[in-house]
Amino acid sequence: MKKTGRLRAWTLAVIVAMTAGGQASTSGTAAAATTRAESPFDFPGRGATVPFTEIEAEDAVTTGQVIGSDRVYTHLPSEASGRRAVTLSGSGQYVEFTLTKPANGVTVRYSIPDNSAGTGQDTTADLRVNGAHVKDLPLTSRYGWFYGGYPFNNTPGTNPHHFYDETRTMFGSTLAAGDKVRIQSTGGIPITVDLADFEVVPNPVARPAGSLSVDDFGAVRNGTTDSTAAFQAAVDAGKAQGKVVWIPEGTYTLWDHVVVDGVTLAGAGPWYSVLTGRHPTDRKRGVGIYGKYVTGGGYTGTIRPHEAGGPSRNVTLKDFAIMGEITERVDGDQVNAIGGAMTDSVVDNVWMQHTKVGAWMDGPMDNFVIKNSRILDQTADGVNFHTGVTNSRVTNTFVRNSGDDGLAMWADRVPNVNNSFDHNTVVAPILANNIVTYGGKDINITDNVVSDTLTNGGGIHVANRYSNVNSTYGTQLAGTHTVARNTLLRAGNADYNWVFGIGAMWFDGANEPINATINVTDTDILDSSYAAVQFIQGNNKTVNFTNVKIDGTGTYMLQVQSGATASFTNVRADHIGAGISIHSCVGGSWVPQLIGTGNTGWSLTSTVCTGTWPAPNYIYPGGGASPGGLTGSPGLLSFAARQVGTTSPAQTVTVTNGGTSAAPIGSVTVTGDYAQTNTCGTSLAAGASCTVSVTFRPTATGTRTGTLTVPSTAPGGPVTAGLTGVGSNGVSLSASPAGLSFASRVVGTTSPAQTVTVTNNGTATADLGTVATTGDFAQTNTCGTTLAAGASCTANVTFAPTTTGTRTGTLSVPSDDANSPLTVGLSGTATSANPNLAQGRPTTETSHTQTYVSGNAVDGNANTYWESAGNAFPQSITVDLGQATNVGRIVLKLPPATAWATRSQTIAVTGSTDNATYTSVAAATSYTFNPATANTATLTFPTTSSRYVRLTFSANTGWPAAQLSELEAYAS
Repeated sequence: MKKTGRLRAWTLAVIVAMTAGGQASTSGTAAAATTRAESPFDFPGRGATVPFTEIEAEDAVTTGQVIGSDRVYTHLPSEASGRRAVTLSGSGQYVEFTLTKPANGVTVRYSIPDNSAGTGQDTTADLRVNGAHVKDLPLTSRYGWFYGGYPFNNTPGTNPHHFYDETRTMFGSTLAAGDKVRIQSTGGIPITVDLADFEVVPNPVARPAGSLSVDDFGAVRNGTTDSTAAFQAAVDAGKAQGKVVWIPEGTYTLWDHVVVDGVTLAGAGPWYSVLTGRHPTDRKRGVGIYGKYVTGGGYTGTIRPHEAGGPSRNVTLKDFAIMGEITERVDGDQVNAIGGAMTDSVVDNVWMQHTKVGAWMDGPMDNFVIKNSRILDQTADGVNFHTGVTNSRVTNTFVRNSGDDGLAMWADRVPNVNNSFDHNTVVAPILANNIVTYGGKDINITDNVVSDTLTNGGGIHVANRYSNVNSTYGTQLAGTHTVARNTLLRAGNADYNWVFGIGAMWFDGANEPINATINVTDTDILDSSYAAVQFIQGNNKTVNFTNVKIDGTGTYMLQVQSGATASFTNVRADHIGAGISIHSCVGGSWVPQLIGTGNTGWSLTSTVCTGTWPAPNYIYPGGGASPGGLTGSPGLLSFAARQVGTTSPAQTVTVTNGGTSAAPIGSVTVTGDYAQTNTCGTSLAAGASCTVSVTFRPTATGTRTGTLTVPSTAPGGPVTAGLTGVGSNGVSLSASPAGLSFASRVVGTTSPAQTVTVTNNGTATADLGTVATTGDFAQTNTCGTTLAAGASCTANVTFAPTTTGTRTGTLSVPSDDANSPLTVGLSGTATSANPNLAQGRPTTETSHTQTYVSGNAVDGNANTYWESAGNAFPQSITVDLGQATNVGRIVLKLPPATAWATRSQTIAVTGSTDNATYTSVAAATSYTFNPATANTATLTFPTTSSRYVRLTFSANTGWPAAQLSELEAYAS
């Protein structure tokens, strides 16, 4: 779908550094901004066919300030679609959209500031149609604003990001093309508007004949009563009776997962039937529709009885919305909209918003499809096919503002095979990649549009990365991967860990070299934020580029940082920002092959090895960068908490004239609790820079905002920068250390205490509230009710896990500090009292057949197995337990499916402490594996101390080879 009203200044040469935070603006009288940035909907035949028409705020009429273009992580414009948006900072300022098609509903993407505690704040905007007030549009920052490093936190500090959220509403009638819809500030909190998606919301879907309604099982509409049990009873009855389960119009509160199997759950449409909610005390539980988990599969946490026995089969979820209440990222929490394992199942026209992940699918599972859906505003991935997902697909789905990868496949311990991401539009992931496959075999990524990557990732990523993606498990990239007919727009960016740019399309052999065929065909890579294509880590082969258009890069066409074998046929390049085609320092391990005469605009001889990474130079004429005029850097100044009435040290904004003639400069101004001095004068010569020094002197406590404005009529002017700081009452608390990590602990036992010291660094006595912990943690403290200036107190924290796995919590110290509460992250790992010592440990083998490697025997999944070479007894498998440890029981398994007929295998057990000298643990004995008893054999013997445990197979009555799906070793 094309955006309407797009104007492109194709003849402009755009040059701007990544470090520039210049913000062109229009303000005062209403005006429509000139538009240069292409839209993800500008590419017919690619991406999702969406039901809405999108209009960017900067393309509309506005009396606010157009901010951007800016691609710098932590800058407000960088997360906007097209890297520009409009800020309404005063009462009465507005953005007014003129409809190009009828519409009765709208989704608005916006940002408002966080509060000083990091918990967000609420406001409203005035929604007007043709000048008349229609309703107050509710806005919030509760679901955004994350800080620090991965996996991030909600405490205001360094690296603020995830600024934007979305709200939707219906007008009450269908507006006509030409009608004007205005979003207007009522004063107070600044509102930044990114875009509006206008659509005709269809009438509600009628209840299917003969269906069961969740209301009939006690579900409560439009209230806060938990309806989880009612929904569960309804879907269980639907399965038993073979009937559709109906969700009527209304909003239902669910505090936990509804587990579905063999049932259709259908609503009146995602604008009408809405599921929401989160458990009020057990915060790892929230609304979600889940399939049953597969024991030993992708989900490794505790499986409750009603969640076991997966995968679920023959599930259909359609025509409703899941609107979660997730405001933080805790990776261990199962607070996803859709999850578990579902085979032969479909998700159709489901709206997923404000959950951790839209759909995190923990296989093994097969033939699962997500289609015609919207996934918005997640704290982590949009979709992740995790562990043994096969023959599955995401198609015609729109993803925006995911907190991590937009669409991902992760072959963790079990191969992902023959999956497809096709005809999707993935916009503005806040971290990592738009689309990625981590390992997998015969994967298809086709006909997608991806845009506006922010950091630590690219538009499309193919990699042997992340846990258990390797040949030991058979999960590495293998077979033929098809990456075809995709458009990558403003993709790639900076990685703040590696401190260099990431390509729009990139290939990474981090875990082991890539050895697969990857065919990149009929693809457009446009206006890349750094390089167009990148090879890094390992030796990557073989990537074949055919009919690829590369137009506009921030730096190079190719960024070669590892060995790679690649072919290029009809690859056309233009507007290469570095002026040089290739950056490579890897010598002869870079093996490119040019095929035919269609490779134009670049050459292999245009190669440089500088040892440094240049700032990008954006010269793509369809881009959204500053038009070679005034820029300012940074685009936001953030001041630390300051006592009311005192003045901060100065921070500096540098204004640069990138144009070809002098720029007139007006009177520089700041608003709010800020003051400035500058060196800009009345004119800034071409190529010159000046500085503005800003100080912060709060007049009241709490968050204090303002704006720096450098007026100019030159291109890029006026230059603006946001200003934010916190006014303090003289209380300033800090904690040391900032987080506690506890060593592995057996469930039901209590750790020794660790100490956190709380110090009042301010000038006034702090009033303290009740110190508390969450999760499996407890504390005692010496803090009392007040803490004098300069004084300290301590909190002693212990860890007493209640279940296995990673356990997290928070120590909270409330006070009258403007940044209250002071929080300290807590984490620990819990194990069972008698754990499986072999799971996940390294293995060796005498042989294996095809992909049935020995690592399958310790992956926790009874459906995968090791099989030795045939007709070649004896055969052995050895597991390294890591250190000499007591072993008194071994459990052996074959796949539990009845297709594995009863058989007996003769097995001897030996042990060693040095992998050289082995002694007998259990003599060769025939063990029976019978599907009626789960194909399991248990070996008990006197406890022995061994690091290496070896099983030697000398016979198998069911197959002429050694076979084993799980080797479990226990102390007792």
